[in-house]
Amino acid sequence: MSYALTIEPLGQTIEIEEGQTILDAALRAGIYLPHACCHGLCATCKVQVTDGEVEHGEASTFALMDFERDEQKCLACCATAQSDLVIEAEIEEDPDAENLPVRDFDGVVTRIETLTPTIKGVWIKLDTPIRFQAGQYVNLVLPGDIGSRAFSVASPPSEDGEVELNIRIVPGGQGTAYVHEKMQAGERVRISGPYGRFFVKKSAAVPVVFMAGGSGLSSPRSMILDLLEEGFDKPIVLVYGQRSREELYYHDAFVALAEKHPNFRYVPALSHEPAGSGWTGFRGFVHEAAKDAFDNDFRGHKAYLCGPPLMIDACITTLMQGRLFERDIYTEKFISAADAQQVRSPLFKAI
Repeated sequence: MSYALTIEPLGQTIEIEEGQTILDAALRAGIYLPHACCHGLCATCKVQVTDGEVEHGEASTFALMDFERDEQKCLACCATAQSDLVIEAEIEEDPDAENLPVRDFDGVVTRIETLTPTIKGVWIKLDTPIRFQAGQYVNLVLPGDIGSRAFSVASPPSEDGEVELNIRIVPGGQGTAYVHEKMQAGERVRISGPYGRFFVKKSAAVPVVFMAGGSGLSSPRSMILDLLEEGFDKPIVLVYGQRSREELYYHDAFVALAEKHPNFRYVPALSHEPAGSGWTGFRGFVHEAAKDAFDNDFRGHKAYLCGPPLMIDACITTLMQGRLFERDIYTEKFISAADAQQVRSPLFKAI
């Protein structure tokens, strides 16, 4: 059974299946609704129901209070239709967004490589190519009752027939443990995507700086490769941090890119590298390396941040101190159920 879902102010009507969330129906129709945690916890996807009935699902009473339910509001990530629906959502047009519909893709794991002691590279050859924007992510469906997990695509859109995922093992994480300990080359898998609103604002035509830590390198790698392939001629800077040299993956590849492309600069930083190891690069954290590289002046740039929440908060503070503000700072809005309950920087409430 299906219902009609009308999304205002677009005035567009799409089909929503019984049991399908409002968010999933919209994304699969190529309509972007603001969202973040996808667990009913952060309230980013809150919409107004102007006609029809919904089942609220697992929306938390903190993200969607009782009086808001009485006012016919719902969380699109977990609300399902009980009748034909009309909703009102805050939809902002973005000239750089391709608004690609979410689809399911089957494929086979062609290889798995140990990139660092904690990060695996997983390559999936798809039966049909996926179209995505550099910086977006996919959901990887894992066996049994594990469910799906979201991972940024590390390969550029030009390699649409085989996607690369960089997966860091999370202590106690069932999904990442499966990838690191049990997944094998030749295994059939399914992904869905593309998801996310994290991509380069190419129309701005200004210099860009990427600040990344850990496996947060995935999105910037895809975005940088895409920009260089397209002949982007503005300065591109990647500031990438890890704890030690053994965790610093794709280091040699970025060094080679910097030698090949005069407009690309690579600034690696190690925060806990042993003294006397021979490391001659920057010692410290990502935000410290960026401040040093730019002499504390980030004006005229667009900044893209990917990494642990504490790193992102520190980078935001540094950028603002260097006179770059909210309208020019973008983060990968990629929040787990645990992260959604953490307090984020009061300096940057839009993130």
